[in-house]
Parts: sequence; structure tokens; C-alpha cells
Amino acid sequence: MTIGIIILAAGASQRMGQPKQTLKIEKGKSLLLKTVETALGTSLRPVIVVVGANKAEVVPELAGQPVTIVDNAFWQEGMATSVRVGLAGLFMTEPKLDGVLMLVCDQPYLTSALLEQMVVTFEESGKKAVACRYKKQWGVPVLIGRELLAELTQITGDQGAKPFLKKHLDEVAFVGFEKGIIDLDTPEDYAAYLEE
Repeated sequence: MTIGIIILAAGASQRMGQPKQTLKIEKGKSLLLKTVETALGTSLRPVIVVVGANKAEVVPELAGQPVTIVDNAFWQEGMATSVRVGLAGLFMTEPKLDGVLMLVCDQPYLTSALLEQMVVTFEESGKKAVACRYKKQWGVPVLIGRELLAELTQITGDQGAKPFLKKHLDEVAFVGFEKGIIDLDTPEDYAAYLEE
């Protein structure tokens, strides 16, 4: 089974007030580098990183990493553009995909084991997609199977895959990721994370 990874890292981090992709979180590593290393810690390839806003600061974080960097010139139009640009980059690198695993770069507790578990769940459940559940919510990371990818390329606006998946909820399997509720969007989030 061939499943690629797209890491969405094109946002402007307006609520953080600085590029959150470059925030140092662990042993001097940035949030984005930790996410990339987590992705590379799986057997899934290729790994695509979508950059956009603040790319001059963000791209150096990826130096030496075996990933494909895709520039989303339309990042201001919303997250859907990053999803579409990431999918285009993925299909150019690997046309025969069984699925795509989409990550954001602001979940510091993401693990390679969770991503591998999502693939196993995808294979065993027979569902068309897998999402993570935390508290009473669900969301990223999400794994979207081949049957839904053509439709995914049509999404628009500032929404990622979640509204799209809501239309196919009976085809979505879930894995638990309690710490997925923690994402770093604001200086307060970052300060709280550093204090843990």
C-alpha cells in the first residue's frame, strides 16, 4: 500500500504573532522539523511539505531533510489551496497512491506510532478515510483513501479536509489521539506547552 504524507505548513500564524513553524519545542528543534521527523519516522513516502507565508524563515528548517517542498503562492486564499497544492505535488512525485495522510505542523504530541496506527486502521476497517478523535472532537491528522482523493482536490476556502469528511462520515474510521486537542496557535498555547 502506497500512502504519501502532506504536511500543511503554509499559514501565516497570525494569532501566534510569529511563524509557529519555527517555534523551538524540543531539544532546540522547531515545531515543523519535529513534525517532519515524525513523518519520516514512518514507512510512508513521499513526504511533501507545503510552505507559503514566511517561507524565507520556514524553508531553512527543512535543510537536509528528504522531503519535497511545495510552495503555495495562493496561501492567503485559505487552507484548501494548501491541500490542493500538496496533492498536486504528491501525485507528481508518486502517481499511484492508495491514500494521503495529512498533517498540520502545530500538534507537538504527534508520534510516528500514531500515524502507523492510522494506516493499520485504514487497511483493517475497509473505510475510505481515517481521522483522529480527541475529547469530543475529531480532526487531523486525517488519512484519505484513493476513492475520495479526486473529490478532495475540489475543496475551496479556508477549510481543510474536515468539512469534506463530514459529508462522508459513515466512511470514516477513528483512532484515539487525546493529546491531539493540544495545538500551538497562540503565545499562551506555546507558554503552556513549555511549562508542561
